Amino acid sequence: MKLSDFDYNLPKELIAQYPVEKRDESRMLVLHRDSGRIEHRIFKDLIEYLNPGDMLVANNTKVVPARLIGRKATGGKVEILVLDSARMFSQSARSNSNSNRAEEYEVLVKPARGCKVGSKLVFEKGKLKAVVARVENGRRFLKFDCNGDLKIMLDRLGQMPLPPYIKRDTVDSDAERYQTVYAVKDGAVAAPTAGLHFTKKLLEDISKKGIDVEYVTLHVGYGTFKPVKSEDIREHKMEKEYFEIEEEVINKLKNEKGRIIAVGTTSCRVLETVAAKFTLSEAEQALQLQQGQTNLFIYPGYKFKAVDGLLTNFHLPKTTLLMLAAAFCGVGAVSDRSLLFKVYEEAIKERYRFYSYGDAMLIL
Repeated sequence: MKLSDFDYNLPKELIAQYPVEKRDESRMLVLHRDSGRIEHRIFKDLIEYLNPGDMLVANNTKVVPARLIGRKATGGKVEILVLDSARMFSQSARSNSNSNRAEEYEVLVKPARGCKVGSKLVFEKGKLKAVVARVENGRRFLKFDCNGDLKIMLDRLGQMPLPPYIKRDTVDSDAERYQTVYAVKDGAVAAPTAGLHFTKKLLEDISKKGIDVEYVTLHVGYGTFKPVKSEDIREHKMEKEYFEIEEEVINKLKNEKGRIIAVGTTSCRVLETVAAKFTLSEAEQALQLQQGQTNLFIYPGYKFKAVDGLLTNFHLPKTTLLMLAAAFCGVGAVSDRSLLFKVYEEAIKERYRFYSYGDAMLIL
């Protein structure tokens, strides 16, 4: 399976720079896998495609303001993204971390050149300082001078980590709109974007119809957006990301009689990770299912064990998210992946808005 097989051309003007005014008035392309039929709808029409007895599962992670703008001690501008926010904000994730390096945080640095071990960084005119503690395999780890509470400093000084294809500065409204209405568990460095379209009212209406709305947690980290560099995609290794799922949801997942609709690729990966462990003994499941790390990489040929429907956004070329969507379109081999790209060609023709602040796609 070649990386180049997951490439496509997108007009730059279709990359959404801002969200639509009302969350649930984004457009929604609906794909029926069995027939290949495509419909063009509005997101709040989602309720028409859900049946009583279905279970809708969304990711309730909350994006933290993990982006910091500062300067090197030498004077050059620097921007960092704190990747270890799951460990920082989650007690359970902290307990799994290496205590010897508990005060070191992995970051993405831009520009990385010149940030060697010992380099000093200053943010917000000295309100926060850091030093590069180590560099391993091109990764940088910082120690912050913040009395051990980086969370407080990020809340004060950090910005929402909008993705780099949004070519503008953050604005006040991003604090609300780059966050789902059901986000409750701090720890993500990127939004689970399929959930950005929901309003509280739409969720209430869905519940009233008899659809079971449940939540899992996957703190979106580097694993979700790490670039695929191997031309043979099977050689790509996903980074581990922390997840949680309630025992009640696990039991429903085991015994669910209706369809299971995953809101986003992150929810899908949690459900598929958990479902893969149902063959373990009850004692092993009790230890492994409710929280842990997942590096599940889903690409064409994968056999889904739990998820019957996928709600997602339109994804960047050559990404693991696009590959998961391709797999869910029923693509059994790369040479027969035409259904996903047929949909994307249609979306481009119809001028859908792409990526994080863009429109939605429902695959049934």
